[in-house]
Amino acid sequence: MASQDQSGFLPAVRRGRIERLDIYEISETELQILERGSPESLFLNFAIFLLSIAISFLVTLLTTEIQSSRTFIVFVVVAVLGFIIGLVLLALWAWHRHSTALIFEQIRRRMPPEGVPTVEIDGR
Repeated sequence: MASQDQSGFLPAVRRGRIERLDIYEISETELQILERGSPESLFLNFAIFLLSIAISFLVTLLTTEIQSSRTFIVFVVVAVLGFIIGLVLLALWAWHRHSTALIFEQIRRRMPPEGVPTVEIDGR
């Protein structure tokens, strides 16, 4: 084994020193929320999709004359539902984004400010 070490088979190990490492403790509930992931990007994507379709159908309704009443009703229903569901999803996106940011802020606030001495717990 010593002959392998001297013959250069093992790589050289270099270490860059970290000046300071901050460690944050989190509760089980916070961990579950973080594991679940954030649905907000999905809410935003569907909101943009539905609002784009609703705007397209609304522009079509406003700029063209539709002869068939059935086609007109379909266009109105698609436009109204697109706006309603799109705005609901946009509101859900804003709410979830805010609640996730609050959890991260709560975890970060546990760290004492710079320059404040920390209290050591001796395990008694």
